[in-house]
Formats: sequence, structure tokens, C-alpha cells
Amino acid sequence: MLKKTKYTLTAVLMVSALMLSACGNGTNEVQHEVSKELKSSVKQTSATENLQDIIAPHKELNQEPVPVEFERDGKDVFVTMTAQITDIEIDKNYNYKAWTFNGEAPGPLVVVNEGDTIHFTLENKDPAIPHSMDFHAVHTAPDKNFADVAPNEDGTFSYKASNPGVFMYHCGTAPVLQHIANGMHGVIIVKPNDGYPTDNEVDKEYVVIQNEWYKYNDLEDMTNDVPSQVVFSTKALHEGQPNTNGTVSAVKDEPLLANAGDKVRIYINNVGPNEVSSFHVVGTMFDDVYIDGNPANHYKGMQTVMLPASGGAVVEFTVKEEGEYPFVTHQFNHATKGAVGLIKVTKGE
Repeated sequence: MLKKTKYTLTAVLMVSALMLSACGNGTNEVQHEVSKELKSSVKQTSATENLQDIIAPHKELNQEPVPVEFERDGKDVFVTMTAQITDIEIDKNYNYKAWTFNGEAPGPLVVVNEGDTIHFTLENKDPAIPHSMDFHAVHTAPDKNFADVAPNEDGTFSYKASNPGVFMYHCGTAPVLQHIANGMHGVIIVKPNDGYPTDNEVDKEYVVIQNEWYKYNDLEDMTNDVPSQVVFSTKALHEGQPNTNGTVSAVKDEPLLANAGDKVRIYINNVGPNEVSSFHVVGTMFDDVYIDGNPANHYKGMQTVMLPASGGAVVEFTVKEEGEYPFVTHQFNHATKGAVGLIKVTKGE
């Protein structure tokens, strides 16, 4: 059991398909309803109808989202996040009593600089289950700095973010699959000290996350079956950008915006927990790709970027004409379950 335990070091943080009528047909038309056949084949039971699967302390619990606390002091960043239980509407009339960080699933975006020291505090507001934080962006002893925080307690840990990239974070408490699949996942970006070679070419930049949902809190289903929904979300990287949960149609209802001729950068991560993503933007190709978001892993002229579970990338592409540009995982069984977003391109000024 951890009680406000403090460790110190140094770091920084800031804190369906819709089916495509044709991938390359140039019309960029997207059906805005999942097929009736799919609807009838995917069982969608609301959390309130699934009370036998909700542990007793969670049944009446719906904790309001809590803003991330973030403070920087030079190269030291102090970040406080919560572990909590919050209802999220995954699809129309389908509520999920998610295990979350700060009431979001995926959790809040964390942005730090290469070489920062992160001083991270987790406040566990879950009255029944221990939780933890596993940042893929750091080197540390997991038994020390990814340790469980007991219910109604908090723990503080420190580690350095020494490598640039687009990394997953997640709860590392056993069984890890159950915690991630119930909603305890997110993305941390470590910005490279020297930037990317293409920084001066980029006009717009966004963060996109792919995740999966399974039968509520059903470890057997999470382990052996296929996801009922595969979805995209976007987290606000800049003021005024949308900040959504991983819900069906989230990034179609609030599309990413660009002007014709813009070079667009997307920080993309597939938090899984189980499936591979084949990320593709319809109507264009990737001019520049940095696998795992590391400037050293620079590729050019790619049509699709494969992201393993937890894998990330920075992808950059040019939208040359006005219109709607869908982005998908090109594993179309997953796109059909919701993994479609839109980039709305206008003429601009």
C-alpha cells in the first residue's frame, strides 16, 4: 500500500466505418451509419444492463472528469492524474462504466520535452481496486516506479524522459489486460530537442489515438474474442482543438480541420490493447513518417503505417484539394466497427 510516497529525479510533461464506398475513388464519401447487418451482429449491452459484471463499489459510481494538474519548473515537470470510474457513452445508447485516468478514455494527453524529469502523482479515487501508471517513455525499475497505488491513496514517482517519441501509457496493475481494455490507456509525447527535419513545412498538427472495446469487464472476452468496437479519438494538442473519448464516430462528429495545400502532421498511437492498426489516410499518402515518433526513424512516401499494440508514429501528408478525407485502419473489419475519422479540408483564406 502506498501512502503519498515520494521519489525524486528530473523531467517535464504538458500535460463506422462506416464503410468507405471505395478507398481510392476520389469521392471521399463515407457512410455515416454502421451497416444494419453489423448492428445486429454486435451485441451492445449498456453498463446499466450488465450490473452482474460491475463490482459492487462501482455500481452507483460515476466520478466526474478531473482536469490534469501540470506544473513546470525548468526541466522538472510535476503532473498529477487520477484513477477513477466514469461512465462513457461508447456508442449511441451504449454506456460503459470505464476505468479511466481523469475520467477520459483514452486518458489525457501528456506532452514533455526530451530530457525532462517527470514527477508523477497518481491519486487513486477508485474505492475498490489498486491502479498504477506505466509510461512507455521512460527508463525505470517497474517494481519501484510503476508500483500499485491502493484505493483512496496516492503515490508519487519520478523518472526521466530521455528518448523522443509518441508513446503509450497505461495502468500496469494485474491483470493488465483488464485495466487497459476497461479504459486505462493514453498517450505521452516526448518532443525531440532538435525537432523534426520537416518542422518548418507543417501547417497543422493533431493527435489521434486508436483503441478497442470489448464486453464490459469480461476478461475472457478481452482475452479470446474480437473487439465489439474499434475507435479513434483525438486529444487537444493546441488550444481550440477537439478533445474526445474513444467513441464510435468521435472524429467524424468533430473532424480535424485543414486548408487545401496544407501539410498535416498527426501524432498517432494504437493503444490496443490487442489489435494491430494499419493507419491510412484516404486520398493522399504520407510524405514523411517517423516510426515511434523518433526523428532517427525517418521514412518517406508510405501509403499505410502499421502500428502494433502500443506502437506510435508521426505521419505527415499534404491535402491538395478541398473535400473530406477519411482516415481509417485499413483492416476494414475494424473500420466497420467504428475506426474512421475525417479531415475536413476547405479552401481557406
